[in-house]
Amino acid sequence: HAAPGAQAVPPGHDRRPKGHFAAARAKRPRGSGRQLEAGMRGILITCNMNERKCVGEAYSLLGEYGDLLYGPEQFSDPEERLSGSEKEEDEDDVEAALKKEVDQIRTSTEQKLRRFQSVESGANNVVFIRTRGIEPENLVHHILKDMYATKKKKTRVILRMLPISGTCKAFMEDMKKYTETFFEPWFKAPNKGTFQIVYKARNNSHMSREEVIKELAGIVGSLNPENKVDLNNPQYTVVVEIIKNVCCLSVVRDYVLFRKYNLQEVVKSNKEDAQQNPSTVTEEQNLTVVKPETEEEKSSEVKQENKSEGEIQAESKGNDTLTV
Repeated sequence: HAAPGAQAVPPGHDRRPKGHFAAARAKRPRGSGRQLEAGMRGILITCNMNERKCVGEAYSLLGEYGDLLYGPEQFSDPEERLSGSEKEEDEDDVEAALKKEVDQIRTSTEQKLRRFQSVESGANNVVFIRTRGIEPENLVHHILKDMYATKKKKTRVILRMLPISGTCKAFMEDMKKYTETFFEPWFKAPNKGTFQIVYKARNNSHMSREEVIKELAGIVGSLNPENKVDLNNPQYTVVVEIIKNVCCLSVVRDYVLFRKYNLQEVVKSNKEDAQQNPSTVTEEQNLTVVKPETEEEKSSEVKQENKSEGEIQAESKGNDTLTV
């Protein structure tokens, strides 16, 4: 009789933890939204090695300007939702008290992460901050505009900060269908503008850079034939950043002026700034804050980190010649 008993216990004992951990693994990436996926909006940030510190700097910088533009986040206290009698009953009931504490922790965590939440980007030296309830393009442009004006360095490890106003699956048919609508606020007649397209792919080998640029440029042209390519100082830069099977998109202004949205470069003084300053950064920009300005800078972000400005300009031009 011992043998059957001995066989019966281990399988039951083994199955429980295996099932438990398998479920945990399966739920973590999808259910909790902890990794970059199609449908998200946010801010893509590049750094040099120290991702943990980069996330800390991002929360600090975004929190500072987020409070300035949108006001402090309001965290409601779960206890305030309970009436006095309910509070007393909960305190008398140990089980209810424990449940209340767990709910409190869960609620406060969810609320604190509501505005900015770091998720796995899927690439080294890239941090993605998911945003909720704010316009990432407006926030990032405001940060860069302020740093450009004051020349005050605010970060040590963050390199580029790119707002991401739209994401879709990184397959050509998905991207074509998505961008036909996504591009409309900037490029659909009567709207028009000069533009360039910059492209960057990480951990993805199935997309063709040439094909993507050609197809997207064709869509911009089809929305209004007056949209023209300008590789020197375009009104709009279409940023295409692909990580694994997610395509991050944005259409941003002041891409050249703000040094491809590089926080280290934008605070450096440059003689050309005096000539370029006014129009794109002042009233005109404030009037267009509702429009998304996100992914454009993504594509060239890593290139910029290790190259001189001249090399970067030349490289972006090389990328964009394919749009003609």
